[in-house]
Amino acid sequence: MEERARSCLLRFRHRLEQDIKPSYLMDHMVSDGVLSVDEEERIRTQPNRKDQAVALLELLLKKDNRAYISFYNALVKEAYDDLASLLQDDLPQMLPDAHNKSSDGSVAYVQAVLSEGGVPQRPVVFVNRPELVNRVREKLYRLLKEPGWVTVFGMAGSGKSVLAAEAVRDHRLIEECFPGGIHWLSIGQLDKPDLLVKIQSLCFRLEQSLDSQSLHRPSNSLDEAKERLRFLMLRRYPRALLILDDIWDSTVLKAFDIHCRILLTTRNRSLADSVSGAKYEVEVESGLDENKGLEILAKYTELNRLPEEARSIVRECKGSPLVVSLIGALLKEKPNRWDYYLRQLQQKQFKRIRKSSSYDYDALDQAMAASIEVLPDEHRELYKDLTVLEKDIKVPAKVLSVLWDLEAEEVEDILEEFVNKSLLFVDNHNKPYQYYLHDLQLDFLVEQNRTQLESLHTKVVHQYQQHYRDGPPTSGDEECLYWIRFLTYHMAKANLSQELYSLMFSLDWVSIKAQIMGPAHLINDYVEYGPILDKEVMRSQFQEFLSLNGHQLEQRPFPDVVQLALSEPRSSEVYRQALLQAQDRTSAGKLYFDWLNKNSVESLSRLVIHPHQGSIYSACFSHDGTKIASSGASKTLKVFKSTSGEKLTEIQAHDDEVLCCAFSPDDRLLATCSSDRKVKVWNVEKGMRLRVFEEEHQEQVNHCEFTNTSQRLLLATCSNDKFLNVKLWNLNKPSSQNTMFGHFEPVNHCCFSPDDTYVSTSSNDGTIKLFQVSSANEWKTINVKNMFTDSDEDVLVKCSTWTADGKHIICAARNAVLVFDVETSDMLLEIKTNRLSTVQYCHACPTSNLLAIAFSNYAVELWDLESNKKMADCSGHLSWVQRVQFSPDGSQLLSCSDDQTVRLWEPKKVHTSSAVHLKRDSDVLFSDEEIIVSAADNCNRLQCGCKLFFLFMWILVVLMFLSFFQVLEVPSGKLLATLLGHTKTVLHCQFSQNGQTLITSSEDTTIRVWKWQSGECKVLQGHKEQVRCFALLSNSPAETRLLSWSFDGTVKMWDIESGEKLQDIEAHRGAILSCHVSPDGCLFATTSADKTAKLWHCESWQCVHTLSGHQDCVRSCRFSWDSRRLATGDDNGEIRIWNVKDGSLLKICSRESKDGMDSLHGGWVSDLHFSPDNSLLVSTGGYIKWWDVEKGEALQTFYTTGTALKRIHVSSDFSTFVTIDNIGILYILQRVV
Repeated sequence: MEERARSCLLRFRHRLEQDIKPSYLMDHMVSDGVLSVDEEERIRTQPNRKDQAVALLELLLKKDNRAYISFYNALVKEAYDDLASLLQDDLPQMLPDAHNKSSDGSVAYVQAVLSEGGVPQRPVVFVNRPELVNRVREKLYRLLKEPGWVTVFGMAGSGKSVLAAEAVRDHRLIEECFPGGIHWLSIGQLDKPDLLVKIQSLCFRLEQSLDSQSLHRPSNSLDEAKERLRFLMLRRYPRALLILDDIWDSTVLKAFDIHCRILLTTRNRSLADSVSGAKYEVEVESGLDENKGLEILAKYTELNRLPEEARSIVRECKGSPLVVSLIGALLKEKPNRWDYYLRQLQQKQFKRIRKSSSYDYDALDQAMAASIEVLPDEHRELYKDLTVLEKDIKVPAKVLSVLWDLEAEEVEDILEEFVNKSLLFVDNHNKPYQYYLHDLQLDFLVEQNRTQLESLHTKVVHQYQQHYRDGPPTSGDEECLYWIRFLTYHMAKANLSQELYSLMFSLDWVSIKAQIMGPAHLINDYVEYGPILDKEVMRSQFQEFLSLNGHQLEQRPFPDVVQLALSEPRSSEVYRQALLQAQDRTSAGKLYFDWLNKNSVESLSRLVIHPHQGSIYSACFSHDGTKIASSGASKTLKVFKSTSGEKLTEIQAHDDEVLCCAFSPDDRLLATCSSDRKVKVWNVEKGMRLRVFEEEHQEQVNHCEFTNTSQRLLLATCSNDKFLNVKLWNLNKPSSQNTMFGHFEPVNHCCFSPDDTYVSTSSNDGTIKLFQVSSANEWKTINVKNMFTDSDEDVLVKCSTWTADGKHIICAARNAVLVFDVETSDMLLEIKTNRLSTVQYCHACPTSNLLAIAFSNYAVELWDLESNKKMADCSGHLSWVQRVQFSPDGSQLLSCSDDQTVRLWEPKKVHTSSAVHLKRDSDVLFSDEEIIVSAADNCNRLQCGCKLFFLFMWILVVLMFLSFFQVLEVPSGKLLATLLGHTKTVLHCQFSQNGQTLITSSEDTTIRVWKWQSGECKVLQGHKEQVRCFALLSNSPAETRLLSWSFDGTVKMWDIESGEKLQDIEAHRGAILSCHVSPDGCLFATTSADKTAKLWHCESWQCVHTLSGHQDCVRSCRFSWDSRRLATGDDNGEIRIWNVKDGSLLKICSRESKDGMDSLHGGWVSDLHFSPDNSLLVSTGGYIKWWDVEKGEALQTFYTTGTALKRIHVSSDFSTFVTIDNIGILYILQRVV
């Protein structure tokens, strides 16, 4: 070991022995190969931590430079930053000359190896950074014994590639660790074909070094290329290093997950999380000290001795690499202008950057002015036009071609000049190339041209209008994306309010921008430019339309915006434009449907966001209320704006479901916990992982939460561990600060009291425990299970929440919410709900007495704790609601659900809804003058129209859960008959044509035929399982034959007059799910859970055809009116159309249109109907679709608010459609003509 390093260890030995925890450090040193397992064991046998530290340092003083560097890196890794800083200045450099006998021979050997592997040479302007180089080499030594990944990460332009190349320019490293060679591959942003070419060329290069027999034909696929590379690296080059330069995408990185040694450079620190194997990382920090700045100037100017002005120039540049490089590039062209450029910087004749700038480089404006002066006059004016660009936005040359009204080639030449003079940056990873200004350059331009900003933006708008006078671009390329995204921005900055008004209140523009950019950008526009758009009502109409339909507008294939807009209120400008467009398009054969009764439905949510594929388990507001984070089954963490749902950050956070996410009090950090047993902390702005706690929880981590203030920042976590299940973490320490003992069952939730004095924990043991944060001691236990004396079932406490004053704590268990006094532990209030649903979560508003409750029955309710009164229903979710949270100011409430959405509500605007929520069983009577619908509501009350007629089946829904039913007169409600007989739920009923006979089927396996006025009854017995439905063989009044089918797989025919069973066949191996008789009465079809449909002859009862091909249960079927076609629908949403004559398949519908739920129809296809001319087909599933029968193509989709539609009623002319969704909303749709 170098004397300097040894002296440093001796100097700080006492301090190190006092503070370090050797067991953690030795793990890293053993991995580095500087400490043997025997040596580690000898140190571990010491009686206590202090003696272990003494022994480790004693051993360290006997070792070499590598041991010192490894010890330093272990301190950094374990967050002993203060101790590491003591050793940093005396880090030894690992130079190849020290290891090799011949320096010249060493250099030649290294150059040969690197040249053969395609490693780039040192750049002309090269600045050595020994500390970083040593850190990278130290990580590379860790790959000596086993394959793994070393990630070098940092911002763009920080020198990652140069650093990677320099790190492997070392004889000892190559000889000891990578004798198989070093192979460099430049990646960038690639699509799959380009990636395949890259891997093919690498394989070819590797094979070239082997014998000619090793040459293979080029791989035809990415998988084949990956396997070939795996073979070469493992068998032929097992000790080689593969360097992947400039990796952008985790999917690209996975192509190299082949169990070899890899060094990668990237801007994204977390990329390596997506691959397997040992992982190490080195961060490259930007920023240069004075000596490095001088070195850059010397390299540019090629001077051995810099003039005295050089040091002053570097100081005036304030250490900014960008400014130093700008001046260096200028001096290279004009080497006699040192004094001139120094005076330019010193005189500060341009305004300084505004204080609000996010950068602290005082000298930028002076350096920029000096750079721009060398441009020709006409180019200076063009460069000024770049002032209108937004920060961090890259622009293709075509956009500037429109702005400058020049040919694209001429524009590219001008931009190349800007780039060469360091006035512009180019991203050449994709084609077309994209150009952008550094933020510092843009700050300077805005400051310089502040008085001309409006006219510059006006020029952009007018040039766009001139170029796209026939309508906006829709190509979806980079040029189109720029205009669609930023046209409104330029209009607003130009103060062109009339143009902005016309654009943003156009449904055409909404449709184009939503399809290309997604709805969040549009909503942002309405929020941001609200003060300019003086039509307040119209703005809110468009904004509400986008907010409530955003999750639909993110679907692919893209929905018809006009059809979506037809569901808006009739008074809305959105609806008015949609109706005009629909009427115009119907003349060209398009289908559109108007929702006639939409005014009876209230829309209570303010914004609906669809951030993840899969259930969303957690969502939370930032403390400033501007952002929302969400996580769930997709293993990702997303952050988006609370005003619009625009995505700000997306992180592949864990290897398993992410169960919770939480913001820190200052909103700079986000914590996540997962089923993978890990807790992670992220930098919100950079999307970068800061900490991982993966050692201490042995089971899934259910919840995480920060303290409410940053005064003493702690993170609480709880898990399914049996004993050590609640922990407090100090982010500056590698292990937990405290473990709370007391629960012996999984802990579901933890949260701090408002003043951070206590942390409450909710457990499956039926208790809430309150722990003191300062001491981690248990303060008290609230026994929640004692409040449930009516059952022996376990009481699982789901969560707890504190009232704003910290005096009360509220918990959720079973179907109740309980409020306790913190001091006395007395229960003050109980809110009990429907026994059929459980409370999933609750949260107390921090600014009022409101409590939000989330239920398993898809509902969210708001209660006033003071009055113990329900204040509001927040309906809209389509599955279990997992979490609710108020914003810190109480003005907003969010809820997240298994239905993959996050909904935002305004507590002041929602209220207890008076709308009737219907059950899905219904019947409809269509007449010339009116449509009469009858169905039961959620209180089992009959809701129906006002015409006297016998209700076909559906009046019986009133008592559908009982074994008797009633016949009522409508509209008087007069009871005509009460019929007793069935022993279980009645599932279906139907009147005969003359209304005198009523037929019912039941879960009790029987069918009953009633003379309902006299009560006389025949029982048809024979089925072994429930009879969900039946059908008369024809509509003739004289028809007495009845067809019934059952889950027992049989079809039977009965004579309802005599009660005799006429036919009985075992039709399917599985349950029969539907049956339909052809209109001509010759055939009937059955469909089954055995994934087949069958056609049967009505007279002979022979199976005519078995229709195979569905991949899931065949749920529904329907004959066309001419009896020539049969449509069948399955549980994956697929619809097939068959030729009845020969059983051949004619068309498969929906094949290309899987939705976000991974279904072709949003769920089971539950009902099908042909139009009278058999050209159209309507189907129900998660929504309603209309099809072209000949082509099998979807013509229109109507997205219901709820899902799981059971059936649809269709008028005889195929113009009116009636259905009810699973949250009880009635839809009466009429075709637009």
